[in-house]
Amino acid sequence: MSRAFVFPGQGAQTIGMGKELAGAFPAAKAVFDEVDEALGEKLSALIWEGEQEVLTLTQNAQPALMATSLAAMRALEAEGVTVEAAAFVAGHSLGEYSALAAAGALSVADTARLLRTRGEAMQKAVPVGVGAMAALLGLDFEAAVAVAREAAQGEVCQAANDNDPGQVVVSGHKAAVERAVEIAKGKGAKRAVLLPVSAPFHCALMQPAAEVMAEALSHVNIERPKVPLVANVRASAISDPTTIRSLLVEQVTGSVRWRESVAWMGAEGVTEIWEIGAGKALSGMVRRIDREIATRNIGTPDEVKAAVESLAV
Repeated sequence: MSRAFVFPGQGAQTIGMGKELAGAFPAAKAVFDEVDEALGEKLSALIWEGEQEVLTLTQNAQPALMATSLAAMRALEAEGVTVEAAAFVAGHSLGEYSALAAAGALSVADTARLLRTRGEAMQKAVPVGVGAMAALLGLDFEAAVAVAREAAQGEVCQAANDNDPGQVVVSGHKAAVERAVEIAKGKGAKRAVLLPVSAPFHCALMQPAAEVMAEALSHVNIERPKVPLVANVRASAISDPTTIRSLLVEQVTGSVRWRESVAWMGAEGVTEIWEIGAGKALSGMVRRIDREIATRNIGTPDEVKAAVESLAV
């Protein structure tokens, strides 16, 4: 059986995530300690006992979700399951950084600092209220791209996340995205809704953030990952550190090609995908993309134990 380990993106954050893992596995607790030290603050206290609105701020959510994913990965490793148990790693948006840290391409401390920088840069790239994102449900990718093109009218409106066969997220100027919602409804979308996000991610308006990340990434050591990364903007596997660096910059303004990434892994023989970290959003997407791929969630000590036992059968 060939498997992939995948890592969630923004939206999966909840107060208390990873706390049980940290209590049950010293190696998981060490990840939160390392992230706290790298950022010079007690992010773990916010994650476990803070306010949901503060955790949801982009600059907090990004390193927090990575810390939780890496804690789950360290818990697996403590039980004898290393990243090499997967044929590929992949992550949704910020999850790509978690995947690279899990695969040994980035240190945990560097990843935490990069994601804090990324979150702040993405927030600052567009003034609040200027941009928006919307989920178009029930339209395929080509139809959603056509809706975005029609809605743009000289402004930015792009397909930002190709999540699964019936869910595409568009991003850009607020008025253009609002037009896209109305156009999508007229073209038979089951639902088209504005998302409660603080900035228009993964579109051309994020170019200032891409420039910040190019500078930040230029100072960070990237090793060859222990297993290949299926990159968001390529929807195929890469291992070359120079390519990884450039694609992490491209990813800020580029589309998250999740549907194609999962389909590519399925075509490469992946029959099982483990979602490592908070939430279950990616598992739902995987099931809608390819029913032949089994899914498993790794976010609690019980789920770690069940996963380890599944490999011993």
